[in-house]
Amino acid sequence: MTDLSLYRNIGIFAHVDAGKTTSTERILKLTGKIHKTGEVHDGAATTDFMEQEAERGITIQSAATTCFWKDHRLNIIDTPGHVDFTVEVYRSLKVLDGGVGVFCGSGGVEPQSETNWRYANESEVARVIFVNKLDRMGADFYRVVEQVKKVLGANPLVMTLPIGIEDDFKGVVDVLSQKAYIWDDSGLPENYEVVDIPDELKEKAAEYREQLIETAVEQDDDLMMAYMEGEEPSEEDIKRCIRKGTRELAFFPTYCGSAFKNKGIQLVLDAVIDYLPAPTEVDPQPLTDEETGEPTGEVATVSAEEPLRALAFKIMDDRFGALTFIRIYSGVLEKGMTVLNSYTGKTERIGRMVEMHADERTELSRAQAGDIIAVVGMKNVQTGHTLCDPNNPCTLEPMIFPEPVISIAVKPKDKGSVEKMGIAIGKMVAEDPSFVVETDEDSGETILKGMGELHLDIKVDILKRTYGVELEVGQPQVAYRETITQAIEDSYTHKKQSGGSGQFGKIDYRIKPGEPGSGFQFESSVVGGNVPKEYFPAIEKGFAGMMEEGPMAGFPVLDVQVELFDGSYHAVDSSAVAFEIAAKGAFRQSMPKAGPQLIEPIMKVDVFTPDDNVGDVIGDLNRRRGMIKDQEPGTTGVRIKADVPLSEMFGYIGHLRTITSGRGQFSMEFSHYLPCPQNVAEDVIAKEKEKKEAKK
Repeated sequence: MTDLSLYRNIGIFAHVDAGKTTSTERILKLTGKIHKTGEVHDGAATTDFMEQEAERGITIQSAATTCFWKDHRLNIIDTPGHVDFTVEVYRSLKVLDGGVGVFCGSGGVEPQSETNWRYANESEVARVIFVNKLDRMGADFYRVVEQVKKVLGANPLVMTLPIGIEDDFKGVVDVLSQKAYIWDDSGLPENYEVVDIPDELKEKAAEYREQLIETAVEQDDDLMMAYMEGEEPSEEDIKRCIRKGTRELAFFPTYCGSAFKNKGIQLVLDAVIDYLPAPTEVDPQPLTDEETGEPTGEVATVSAEEPLRALAFKIMDDRFGALTFIRIYSGVLEKGMTVLNSYTGKTERIGRMVEMHADERTELSRAQAGDIIAVVGMKNVQTGHTLCDPNNPCTLEPMIFPEPVISIAVKPKDKGSVEKMGIAIGKMVAEDPSFVVETDEDSGETILKGMGELHLDIKVDILKRTYGVELEVGQPQVAYRETITQAIEDSYTHKKQSGGSGQFGKIDYRIKPGEPGSGFQFESSVVGGNVPKEYFPAIEKGFAGMMEEGPMAGFPVLDVQVELFDGSYHAVDSSAVAFEIAAKGAFRQSMPKAGPQLIEPIMKVDVFTPDDNVGDVIGDLNRRRGMIKDQEPGTTGVRIKADVPLSEMFGYIGHLRTITSGRGQFSMEFSHYLPCPQNVAEDVIAKEKEKKEAKK
């Protein structure tokens, strides 16, 4: 039996370029997992093993790896920072017990770190903070700590202080033990000595130690009383309090260093072991009802004695075949075992099980509660499916993925690649739940939908390089929607008399605008059985089926409430079909009268620009119909937050680089839908009409 208290399942997450992957590399080197460190900027990092990652210097897929530190087993997932791939961060957080949030010493708390932090709060994941890149120009540890308080609304518990800054960054002060760790210039992580705190930092270190103890003892009333009476708690007691507070998200132990220069990483690894929870200390995952998806009140207790419960959280296709990443919550998984997929109701036999190290693997014969492993060659398992003991079926809480907001039409350059493209896209959709593929029934084109331009760019690139399918790519399309602005009361009768029994259904209904984000809602207030209850589902189905194509340009309809309040039926001629047809006719009759309106996706855009270009950037965003929300000066430039329609943001990065001489950066994510201005709506409707004409 493995002792679960020696396990740590952690993720490393942060904004693009804060140094997550470099930090992961250093951890692997320190724990003896790799002997030569790969660098991101050389395209040789261990966990960035896709060609597209090495080339762009960004992480796209979360990579899993296992290593050991001080007799503890660390399962580490390096997650991407780029906003188009947040689905990777979201699903990794779902199966982790703790995390390391990496922030850039000069960039501070950036937009993506806010999104990831919000996800981690929702998933209630305990975290330690590592402020990285303190050797960089403009780095300022204390400023970043302030930002964590202000921007993230979090409580950082400062555990180390930097000695020197930028080029003079030499090491760190351990606030708790009041010792200084100084590294030499060899760049080797193990070449450090523990010495007394430099004189100029003694006062500051003592001040921070007092704050640390005051915050920690709040977790234990007895210690707090003793401390107020002047009795200092032992280091062991303080650590116990920090561990409890970290686990309860009361505060986040905060460390500093430079991963690239190999300074300060050991203390972060110690913190992972000292303060982040073991699998048994985290609230167990709730089980849900298969039919309704509601929680049943039971949980998957983390223990090898319990029946098997595991969650497939990621699917990856590589040169050895399809890999399904699984987090085991309870029970034991052995090679050759038969497990039940509670989503499909089918059983599968477990063939090869492997422990992953980026893209290398070690064969396993068994794994147990708390482990994160991969299984080779599972057939019908998708992201979010539960694998369990066939005699004890259960469903773990599923994952919710964001809706795509941008689409492109593609077709293979040569006829021969059609089938090849189909197979490749099938594999890619299984790997990435935020990537959706549809076929346009009228034109026969293949439509790829995703979270942003970069997301779709990379998908097209993977199709070309990994699967050898060259595509012709159309213009990006925005996911417009339609809604209504007025309430309307109306009546519709469907009557058809032909030999034999006829069809009859009359409905009286109200259609009114719903709350933003409410989708389609149907209710019935019919009294006295004028329309029998058994026809309600047919009427609802009729209306719901028509919501796919709105009256203006055929876009799906959002946020509409339909209330059925009266009607009549015929004892012989009425049927469910008759009432469904009546509802469809009612939709066609009434929607054009309810003030239909085109609405468009609005993106939350975050632009970073040097001081000199702020005016140009704001002017440009205004021209793009943007609403400026906030401006925040930093050391090296200004961050501008704005809401901008997606249709105006295509190709923005090239334009931004021109305005800022290549120094600007931006990120964006979907925020909400808003009505289109009249002139834009007219253009869009005219284009849709043209398309339909052309197809005829």
